[in-house]
Amino acid sequence: MHRRGPFRPGERVQLTDYKGRHYTISLTRDGYFQSTRGNIRHDELIGLPEGSTIASESGHRFLALRPLLSDYVLSMPRGATVVYPKDAGQIIEEADIFPGARVFEAGAGSGALSISLLQAAGAQGQLISAEQRADFAEIAWGNVTSWWGEEPPNWDLRVGDASEVLNSFEPGWFDVVVLDMLAPWDHVEAIGRALRSGGVVVVYVTTTTQLSRYAETVKDTGGFTEPISSETMRRTWHTEGLAVRPDHRMIGHTGFLCRARRLAPGTEPLRESRRPAKGAYAEPVPGASWTSEDFGERDIAPKKLRKVRRDVAHRADVEATGSDLPGPRGRKIAERLEAEANERLARRDAEASERQRER
Repeated sequence: MHRRGPFRPGERVQLTDYKGRHYTISLTRDGYFQSTRGNIRHDELIGLPEGSTIASESGHRFLALRPLLSDYVLSMPRGATVVYPKDAGQIIEEADIFPGARVFEAGAGSGALSISLLQAAGAQGQLISAEQRADFAEIAWGNVTSWWGEEPPNWDLRVGDASEVLNSFEPGWFDVVVLDMLAPWDHVEAIGRALRSGGVVVVYVTTTTQLSRYAETVKDTGGFTEPISSETMRRTWHTEGLAVRPDHRMIGHTGFLCRARRLAPGTEPLRESRRPAKGAYAEPVPGASWTSEDFGERDIAPKKLRKVRRDVAHRADVEATGSDLPGPRGRKIAERLEAEANERLARRDAEASERQRER
C-alpha cells in the first residue's frame, strides 16, 4: 500500500467530480476511466502527485486522491455488510485498543473492521479473526491484504466457530474481544475464559432484541461489569458563508454497541438496585435459533457472492502487475468456482436420483 509519492500502476485512486461524487479506480497501464462526465486515460494519472486535478476528454475536471480508509471500506467488494466507519471508530475507542493489544474478532465479514483493529493494535499487537463462512473469509482476506499491500504478519484469520477459536488459546490471553454476529450470547462463556481480568468485550448488534438478550446473558454470568449500551449517529453540515445548517441526510442507526469488562475471578459484580417493569424479563423461546431472516436481513445472493470473489481476485492481480489482463489470482478463483459449480450440479443430480427412486 502506497501512502506517499506519485500515483503508480496497480494502486487505487479516488476521483471526485464537482458535485462531490466519488469514483474509485485501480490504475493500470493503458487503462481507461469512463463516466458521464467524460473519459480519462490512466496513463494521464500515473506519475501525478496526489491532490492533482485532471480534465476529462469532455473538459470536466476531477480531483485525484488516494482513498482514505473510510472511503475504501464503503467502496470495496463485500460479501457481508460492513461495519460503518463511525461504528468502527467508536469500537476502537470503547474497547481501548492500544498498540500491542491482543484482540479477538468474530465474524470477520468483509474485513472492514479487521483493518481498523489492525491499525489500532499496531505492529506489536495481534489480531485473531474468526469467520464461520469460508467464502466470507476469502473476501475478508482479499480486502485486508489489498489495503495493506500484503497479508499483515500480525493477523491470523481462521475459519470456524468463535467459541472454538477462543478456547484454543490460554485462559486470559486476550485484552479485547469484539463480536459482530447474530447471536453473541452463545459465546459469553468462551469470552469469559479468554479475556484477562479487566479486559474489554464489545459487541455490535443491529436490533434491540439482540441487544437485550446479550446484555442479560452477560449480567447472568456474574463475571463482567454492568454492560453499557450505546449507538452512534453521524450528521454532516452545510457550511457556506453564513448559511450554516445540518445536511438533509445523515447516517442514523446502523447498530448498537454493548461494552463490558471482565472481573477478576471470584469477584462479586456491582449491580444497581432496580425495580423492573412487569414483564420486562420475558423468557426467550427454549431452543429457538436466530437467523438473519428474523431481523429482516436478506442473505447475499450466491450469484452476487461469486461476483464479489472474482472482483477481489482480479483487483489483487491488478495491484500486483499494474495490468488489467487476467492474472494468477483470477485464474485460481475461476478454477475454484468451476469446481464448486460441478459439486452443486453433482449434488442436484444425486438428489434428483434419490427422488426418482422414492417414486
